[in-house]
Amino acid sequence: MKEQYRISDPRVLKAVSHPLRVRLLGLLRSDGPATASELGRKVGESSGSTSYHLRELFKYGLIEEDDDRRDGRERRWRAAHHYTSWDAGEMSATAEGREAVRIMHLRQAEFVGRVLEEFDLGGWSREWVDTAGMSDHIVSLPPAGVREFNDKVEGLLRDLVAKYAGDPEARQVSAWHGAVPRSQEEKP
Repeated sequence: MKEQYRISDPRVLKAVSHPLRVRLLGLLRSDGPATASELGRKVGESSGSTSYHLRELFKYGLIEEDDDRRDGRERRWRAAHHYTSWDAGEMSATAEGREAVRIMHLRQAEFVGRVLEEFDLGGWSREWVDTAGMSDHIVSLPPAGVREFNDKVEGLLRDLVAKYAGDPEARQVSAWHGAVPRSQEEKP
């Protein structure tokens, strides 16, 4: 699997940002290869619907057929990349690009909400309950500071993944970070 899929066409980002497509791609990345029927059961959709949206993801190169584990009756799909990225500055050059980025950000926020909704504190050890969760901060930073924050979080995460690779207590976790400027406040 390749590391990254970099989107430069707003139409591709908008196509990928469809709610069901985002979920299907996320499941293929987190849970591994699956058929349209298997994914349909996970997301509560018909296999016909998931099959259509999988073909759309395939058309844009985000997923591929899993030839290693073919199912005789149905295609098995896998993610082609670990993650998707785009240049928001490049995308913001057009109204279509700005809209595509806005929609994708909303899909990302929906995903965070869904993961937190599904997190049942009763199903985990005290250690996991004490360490899992989110925090938010409102700070003042220039764009360079936000870029440094993002770069350092990404680097720290890569270091920690490498450090704990193979640890028997390791579990797949969803980790998020982000920074968005607040709207300009009126000055007195």
